Amino acid sequence: MRKNSLLKGLVGAAFLFGATISAHAADTLAAVKAAGTMKVGTETAFAPFDFIDAGEHVGLNVDLFNEIGKELGVKIEWVTLPWDGVFPALEAGKFDVVAGPATITKKRMERYRFTPPLAEATIAILKKAGDQTINKPEDIAGKKIGVGKATAQLDQLKEFSETLPTKVDIREYPAFTESYADLAAGRIAGVANSLPNIAFVAKQREGTFEVVLPPFGKKSYFGFIGLKDADHAPLMDAIDAAMLKIKADGRMAALQKKWFDASFDTPDSVKDPAF
Repeated sequence: MRKNSLLKGLVGAAFLFGATISAHAADTLAAVKAAGTMKVGTETAFAPFDFIDAGEHVGLNVDLFNEIGKELGVKIEWVTLPWDGVFPALEAGKFDVVAGPATITKKRMERYRFTPPLAEATIAILKKAGDQTINKPEDIAGKKIGVGKATAQLDQLKEFSETLPTKVDIREYPAFTESYADLAAGRIAGVANSLPNIAFVAKQREGTFEVVLPPFGKKSYFGFIGLKDADHAPLMDAIDAAMLKIKADGRMAALQKKWFDASFDTPDSVKDPAF
């Protein structure tokens, strides 16, 4: 009799434990709302999305996540770290979603879930103002070109380099701000980054940098990143809905114009990235 009671007790405890885990897994969104805070991971060296200005964290991501927070009824808590540590930290549960943003690629979509795009991410080259040796993308053959470590831009630059008569001398940087400093100092000939990023940098430092047109990468888009599992699906669904509402009522375009001086015609979702 005592054995049966013990067995029933263990079965009951296991059932309750399993139910608790299932409830927690299904209530990621509820947990965020109960806490009143959504933790967002990012780096702060990717202007104009995330950067430090006069000691303050600013950028398109900050403004846009403030709007997303309003839609979800929560405050935003930022967690900042170097870009190459963002994805491991997301998987370790250090925050709920990544601002970044990140270029939406086939490889990343296999592992992560992306929000609706918030901007175009097609890659181009930034050069020193007045440099007549680089007038088109192909002119970077054999030259030292900076790019962010562990980025989609790095992958695209490597792919483009293979098409040139002389491979690009690729220099990887932990943060793009460091590559811009080296470009200004003449230590490298250019920086490969998304067109919106380098257009912003060239505008901010007119007379120092110029954008080389046209972009040379395949047309691509930026999105925010979350974990691709059932546990996080409710939260990601809510973020997606908020972003589509923000896009539909014109707030997205207004923020794009604020930070880029232009708005982007982006799809509501990306099902089949160009690369």
